[in-house]
Amino acid sequence: MAEAVFRAKVKAAGLEGRVEIDSAGTGSWHSGEPPHHGTRTLLDKYAISYAGQKARQITVNDLNTYDYIVTMDEMNRSDVQGLGPVRGKIVPLLSFAPHIGVTEVPDPYYSGGFEGVYRLVDAGCDGLLSAIRVEHGIR
Repeated sequence: MAEAVFRAKVKAAGLEGRVEIDSAGTGSWHSGEPPHHGTRTLLDKYAISYAGQKARQITVNDLNTYDYIVTMDEMNRSDVQGLGPVRGKIVPLLSFAPHIGVTEVPDPYYSGGFEGVYRLVDAGCDGLLSAIRVEHGIR
């Protein structure tokens, strides 16, 4: 969900090709699968494309490729830190949306709370894009 939402925001800002986006999970449970049907339903509702997205597991190469490794919760952060040194920085998505008063994005796979997760992800992605623009001088 976060990848699709962030891609849509980057596209709307006219920054495609200037911001590289990818997503990966810390486990391999759903590798090769499209987003969960609940996520697809929600993204369809908001006309956000998830075309071509397939689950994959994070790799050590990712840690050496990206400026930001964005995590959804403390367990993700711990799992990523356990993979080794990171070239960029590991940041919780919701650290970019402190105004919402929540620090972790719950996994809707178990709770079914896709709409609530979308609101959190949307806010976090807004803040992430703003931070990237400031940090990298992108207008």
